[in-house]
Formats: sequence, C-alpha cells, structure tokens
Amino acid sequence: MNKSSRFISLSGLSGVLAGIYAIIGATVAYWLVEGYSDGTLILEGKTYGLVLLDLALIAFLSIVTAVVLTTKKAKKQDEKVWDNTSKRLVVNFLIPLLTGGIYILIVLNQQKYGLTAALMLIFYGLALINASKYSIGNIRYLGFIQTILGLICALFPDYGFWIWVLGFGVMHIIYGLWMHIKFDTNY
Repeated sequence: MNKSSRFISLSGLSGVLAGIYAIIGATVAYWLVEGYSDGTLILEGKTYGLVLLDLALIAFLSIVTAVVLTTKKAKKQDEKVWDNTSKRLVVNFLIPLLTGGIYILIVLNQQKYGLTAALMLIFYGLALINASKYSIGNIRYLGFIQTILGLICALFPDYGFWIWVLGFGVMHIIYGLWMHIKFDTNY
C-alpha cells in the first residue's frame, strides 16, 4: 500500500504524552483507592466514580493531544489530516474499542471487576491492530504488545493495575519516543 492510501503517522510526542497522562492518572487512582477505600474499589462508592473520571480524563487528554499534535505535524508536512483514509482509520479503530468498552461496562455492571485491566489492554490492542492498515506509523506493533500484556494480565489479575500502567503508560512512552525519533526528527 502506498502513502496515498494510508494516513500519516501520528505524532510520536502524542504517544509520549499519552503515556505520561496514563502514569499520572494511575498515580491518582492508586492514591484514591489506597487512601480512601482501604484498597478496595466499591462500584457504588464515591471513589469508584472518581477513578472513572480519572480514566475519562486520561482518555480525553490523550485524544486531544493526539489530534492537536498530529494536525500540527500534518500542516508542517503539507498533508491533509481528515480525508477518506483517516476516516477509515478512525472507524476501524473505534469498532473494537467501543465494543470492548461496552463489554467492560457490562462486566462491571455484573460486579465482575477482576479482569477490567486485562480487557482494556486487549481491546485497545485489537483496535490498534485493526486500524494499523490505514497508518504509515507502526501502531500494529504497539497493538500486539498491548494485546499480549492484556493476556498476561488475565493470567495474573492481582497484578492488573501494574500491567495496565506498563501497557498504557510505559509502552506508550517507549513507542512514542521511537516514533518521534523515526518519523518526527530529521536524523
């Protein structure tokens, strides 16, 4: 597939910042759960609502940062950001992501909390893999890593929080730095 049939690569710095947002958000969530609920997250509790708000803020900041920095990168390279290819990328990303999000909400509503982190990683990884055919960047590899981490997380649910931090935090920073060096700088 040539460049005209693929979306420009996302800004590497947006990946780095998404990872930083995830680590900061995880720190806040850890502080909330450990400090206010004796380490137990109760679905109906105020702490649970604050943790969900924390997750929503991480996602919102990551999306806004990706849009802003990718738009800036596209303008700098004199490329269009929103065309048929980018629309296909978004649709192919959202299908598994929204399906997974709805499934996670169903599972949480049934008060089955143990695999939430694993499910987030797996469905996010599958969304990246599904969207990768429309991107010049190598998001496919990040998708494989997220999916594998999700499966590991399912095997070891007691470490779900830390594996989530590794996947959404550390791996985004590493991937973002790699993409920044490979595509965003002139070495």
